[in-house]
Amino acid sequence: MFLVYIASCLQQDRSIYLVLLEGDGVAFHEGHGDSPRVHPNSGARRLLESHDLLLQTTLDSGTYTKLHSFKHHINGFAVYTTPSQVARLRDMAGVKMVEKDRGAKMMTTYTPELLSLRKGIWAQEGGERNAGEGVVIGFVDSGINPLHPSFAYRPMQTFTSNLSHFVGACETGPHFPLSSCNGKIVSARYFSAGAEAAATLDPSLDFLSPFDADGHGSHVASIAAGNAGVPVVVNDYYYGRASGMAPRARIAVYKAIYPSVGTLADVIAAIDHAVLDGVDILTLSIGPDDPPQDTLTFLSIFDISLLYAQKAGVLVVQAAGNKGPAPSTVVSYSPWTIGVAACTTDRRYSASLLLGNGTIVDGVGLSGPSFGNGTILQRLILAKDALKINGTFPRTPEYIEECQHPEAFDPNIVFASVIMCTFSEGFSNGTSTLGAIVHTSKALGFAAYILVPNPSYGDYIAEPIPFDFPGIMIPRVADAKVILQHYQDETKRDEKGTVTEFCARAAVGEGRVASFTGRSPVVSRFSSRGPDIIDMKRNLADILKPDIIAPGHQIWGAWTPISALQPMLTGHNFALLSGTSMAAPHVAGIAALIKQYNPLWTPSMIASAISTTSTKHDNLGEVLMAEGFQPNSLYASTPLEHGAGAVNPNDANDPGLVLSSGYTDYISFLCSLPNIDPNIITAATGEPCNTHLSVYPHNLNLPSVTISALKGSVSVRRTVMNIGNNTETYVGAVIPPNGTSVNLYPTLFTISPQETQDLEIQLSVTQSMEKFSFGEVVLTGSLNHIYGTGAISGFFSYDSVRVGDIVVKNQVGEGAAAECISGFTALDIPHPRGPLW
Repeated sequence: MFLVYIASCLQQDRSIYLVLLEGDGVAFHEGHGDSPRVHPNSGARRLLESHDLLLQTTLDSGTYTKLHSFKHHINGFAVYTTPSQVARLRDMAGVKMVEKDRGAKMMTTYTPELLSLRKGIWAQEGGERNAGEGVVIGFVDSGINPLHPSFAYRPMQTFTSNLSHFVGACETGPHFPLSSCNGKIVSARYFSAGAEAAATLDPSLDFLSPFDADGHGSHVASIAAGNAGVPVVVNDYYYGRASGMAPRARIAVYKAIYPSVGTLADVIAAIDHAVLDGVDILTLSIGPDDPPQDTLTFLSIFDISLLYAQKAGVLVVQAAGNKGPAPSTVVSYSPWTIGVAACTTDRRYSASLLLGNGTIVDGVGLSGPSFGNGTILQRLILAKDALKINGTFPRTPEYIEECQHPEAFDPNIVFASVIMCTFSEGFSNGTSTLGAIVHTSKALGFAAYILVPNPSYGDYIAEPIPFDFPGIMIPRVADAKVILQHYQDETKRDEKGTVTEFCARAAVGEGRVASFTGRSPVVSRFSSRGPDIIDMKRNLADILKPDIIAPGHQIWGAWTPISALQPMLTGHNFALLSGTSMAAPHVAGIAALIKQYNPLWTPSMIASAISTTSTKHDNLGEVLMAEGFQPNSLYASTPLEHGAGAVNPNDANDPGLVLSSGYTDYISFLCSLPNIDPNIITAATGEPCNTHLSVYPHNLNLPSVTISALKGSVSVRRTVMNIGNNTETYVGAVIPPNGTSVNLYPTLFTISPQETQDLEIQLSVTQSMEKFSFGEVVLTGSLNHIYGTGAISGFFSYDSVRVGDIVVKNQVGEGAAAECISGFTALDIPHPRGPLW
């Protein structure tokens, strides 16, 4: 689902602009000590008054509307005005940055079992009734459906934790009374000034309240923190029980996306309030879908906003984007957030088609069977053979073969028959939908429908969608040919080619029963890939993105019956969706479990633990694979697709070692960017670039090392901390990438609890390479920690913690190379050949 930013014709010279000012937000004013989230109201009032004064003295009266003041974690505002007026702001003293709003989009049961939470980290924290207790997860999204059982308060399971660190509020409005904040939902706010300026809102859908008219925000929140054991029932069929990753975590809602529009102004205002309220973790399955036009990716006001959220102690989890499998498509750029890519699970919803000759053809569906539980064969008819003879409808694919219009068919022919519709031109360009086929089927009384591909357009991508009419999607041309051959063999025609008798038969089988077979996880086709970029020119950044993969393909989650942007899901309380929107809350919920168990860990420590304990093997014991451009195509995944690997929550709770970074480290990283003007960093952050802190970008203390243009040799430093309770001895080992030699110092060290150890990694080019190649650095501990062992799990007698993968791209030319040592889940899945609903 995509939101389009459209300016009114009467105000087309006005736009929304984001303005960043000198001086800190009140969270970081002097005197706040170790509690940056708590601040006096007087400080916020003074900032607000200064914003108003600046606008009043700079811009002409009547030419602008201030939409938001950002007061807490950053100092700035959003204003709706003209380019000529905003030009005045750019030149004013105290104004650091002015950026045009780029708009914001959504990035869109079984996974607790898949990730072994019940016997793992949930058991450590007292079971599902306690998992996530005391942690608040904030969701900047499309709101929440407070009536959904995933968010219900359960009197028999009272919350025991003290949320003294959190101070939220419950804003009310349409469909959202005060009782919506029920103890599970501890806070709910909405931000609409940007949306109201950008578009004419539809009062029947764009509710000015925290209520979710779309479903996306509810889906995301339920994945991270939905109640445990909620029955999933769709179209009167029971699919099982759903649980969030941290079912006892509290939910704080910050609605900033509307069915009609989304703006960064509202998103940043929501982030500002979430930090003020005191959320522990912030989930962003929404955001800008493209890099900024006139600044570095790291220095957009949106990313600077996330930097200051991290500085305030909030762990930010972002959806990586849904523009895969093309390279350099991630929209989570910065090292101070966790960018989550999407992968599949081993759950499959398969359907089958039984032909009259006994052949069974597999397909995709999420519906019940045709007559007789799919055992009674009905007439099989190709749509174009069932058209009205003298019909006046247009002779276009959507009428003659795509089953979009009931009036095109002879009702006497199609009644109680299995009709073959074709995935053709209309589906390819997005004008035809699966929903229209279901409507046609119901209107004319089909026994069932089949959607087969037009060979001219090749295979198509089919996602299971729950619908209340028998049907099946056959995405492969080869399978479609089998069906069509049976049809042609059994169908009688006259000399003009007109059908005289339909003798082919078919039946659609049950498609709602899940099977748990096949390779997983696999990086999803739609999931955005690295390498990370630094600007619109696609120059590579020395940061590995995405950070990690998590389940994001065919995920059950809470929904809103209004379903403003998904007509096929109207009336449903649950939806089966795919996207990095679904992957990000998996990681946010897992981070909440880690935060509960380790309350003093900083955001970067949690991020490191998730990264270094990830796995790079699938359920078959083989290296992770990734889906390619062509349907059904797989190739060996790399850190550019999967980051550090697949999230492994049970091991992440006890990683042994962590690599941590703080605010000053990130400033040093920014100051070390190639060819950077220090004044730009100071303008964006308010911090000077101290010469002694300016190192190389690859020296930021991450569980990954990325060097985008290595020449000759380079020495990289990393510092690990023992966060365990015992002294431990580690042995280091390296698998170097092709064309590169790598040496690690020291290779053996003993480290006591809370102590640190510096590591030096020396990388040298041995051969020029045109493509990325990959290696790995592993530290093996002497104690019985449970660590992800990466690519060399069988080489050691102890379990191992991965410090990082090595990714190398040796450039053509003598002595040039690019390297990466990587360590370590709104955006819904786009259909490459058009939407299916």
